[in-house]
Amino acid sequence: MERLLQAMRAVAEPTRLRILNLVAHSELTVSDLVGLLGQSQPRLSRHLKLLVEGGVLARYQEGTWARYRLAGSAADESGPAAFAGAVLDLLPLDDAVLSRDLERLDRLRRKRDAEAAAYFKRNAEQWDRIRALHVDESALTECLNQVTAGWPLGRLLDIGTGTGKLLEFFGPRATSAVGIDLSADMLRVARAAIERDGLDHCQVRQADMYQIPCGDGDFDTAVLHMVLHYSDDPVQALTEAARALSDDGRIVIVDFARHNLAELRAEHAHRWPGFKDEQIWEWLAGAGFIDTNVTRLEGGALTVCVWTARKAQAEKEAVA
Repeated sequence: MERLLQAMRAVAEPTRLRILNLVAHSELTVSDLVGLLGQSQPRLSRHLKLLVEGGVLARYQEGTWARYRLAGSAADESGPAAFAGAVLDLLPLDDAVLSRDLERLDRLRRKRDAEAAAYFKRNAEQWDRIRALHVDESALTECLNQVTAGWPLGRLLDIGTGTGKLLEFFGPRATSAVGIDLSADMLRVARAAIERDGLDHCQVRQADMYQIPCGDGDFDTAVLHMVLHYSDDPVQALTEAARALSDDGRIVIVDFARHNLAELRAEHAHRWPGFKDEQIWEWLAGAGFIDTNVTRLEGGALTVCVWTARKAQAEKEAVA
C-alpha cells in the first residue's frame, strides 16, 4: 500500500506527468529534459528524484550522465510500474502541452539519428574493409536464425553490443534485452537504432563485460558478437557471462576462426587472431557450459564461426 501511495504522490504534479510521458517514449537524460521542458536542471533533478523514489522511473548511470526510463517492464502487473502504465493510458492524447513535448522529442530523435549516421560515415571505411574479408550480414543472420530456432530467448544480454545490431535482430523475439558496451559512441548509435525500431523492451548500458551490472541468473540468453577477439581475458568474459545466466541459460558466440591476418591486430586492435574450436570448447567448459556446437560460414580470407552452448548448472544440481 505504501509503495503505491508513494507512486501516486510522485506523479501527482504537472511537470512530473510531462516527464513520465516523455520517458515513456524515449530514454532521456536530465540535459535532454532541460531542452524539452525548458526548465532548470536543479528543478528537473528534484522531480526525477521523486519519480525514482516513487518507483515509476529507473535511473542508470553512464559515465558522467544519468539516464532515465520507465521502471519495470510490460510484464509487470502490480506495483508502481503498473500504476505508471495506467496513468499513461489516462493521459489525453489531444492535450496541447503534451503534444508539444512529443514534437520536441521527435526533433531530438532526428538529431540523434543524424549523429548516428555521421558516426557511421566517419568509420564506414574501416568496417567495410573487414566485412569484405568474410561472409555478408544476411548469411550470418540466417545462420543465427537456424541455430537459435526453437529457443525461448527470454531475457537477452548482448555483451559488447556495439551499434546494437543483435539487439535489432533478436529484440523482437526476446521478452526483454540489455546491451552493454564501454564505447559511448557505439551506445549512441545503438540507442538511436532500437528507438527507431520501437524496441521499447530493449535498452543499452555503458558497462564492462568483465563486471556486468546484474545479479546472478538475471538473463536467459547471452550473445557475444565479434567481441572475444578484442578481449584481454576471454576466460573471464565467458565466466562472467555464465554468472549472469539463469539455470539452463544459453550462450551464442560469433567470432572468427583462427587466421593469419596480422594486419587486423596491427590496424584494428584485434587481440586474438581468431580462435580454434578446441580453445572455445575448453573455455566454455571451464565456465560451466555443456552441449557445445559450432557452425562455420566460409568467407574470403576469414571464416566466421557461431559457437553455442548451454549452462550446465541445472543439470549438476539435479544430479546432486
